[in-house]
Amino acid sequence: MPRRKTDLIPGNYYHLYNRGNNRQNIFFERDNYLFFLRQFRRYLVEQTLYVIAYCLMPNHYHFLVQLRKADLSEKIGAFSISYTKAINRLHQRCGTLFQGRFQAIHVEGEEYWLNLSRYIHLNPVKAGLVKRPEDWEFSSYQEYTELRQGTLPKFEAVRHLVGTAQEYREFVESNETDLIKIQHLLFDE
Repeated sequence: MPRRKTDLIPGNYYHLYNRGNNRQNIFFERDNYLFFLRQFRRYLVEQTLYVIAYCLMPNHYHFLVQLRKADLSEKIGAFSISYTKAINRLHQRCGTLFQGRFQAIHVEGEEYWLNLSRYIHLNPVKAGLVKRPEDWEFSSYQEYTELRQGTLPKFEAVRHLVGTAQEYREFVESNETDLIKIQHLLFDE
């Protein structure tokens, strides 16, 4: 397997993402999203990383994380295989679920964190799945805006940059996104 272009160094922040093979869905029903989050926590969150922001979409996922250990590739590989086997068994399908290995982009600086968190939280709105980011159940937006009690210990690393939950909501929903500055952090869904 070719060497990863981005070194995965504990303490650093990364945008992790992947999508379904042929851009097909990786989630088929609500329980799939919940199972994915449980497995992600089991394989990765308990020892390898802190989740700062996330969004699960029907055919892809985004995580903004801070690494705790250098074993991300190994752990996310085991997680992906576990999730794929469960989905294949449940939905009577076979073969690969994800489009290759996960992507990881190093995220430096508070401005990137902030704009990337906005991009992640606006994904379901951009895709036309909901009208408002708080209407999408499978993202950390509701934790950020205090609409749901969450378990993301590090989300304050981003939210403190704009202040209160209401100020974060206004920031996300404003039309001032400068996506050009974070274009290299995004991928074509």
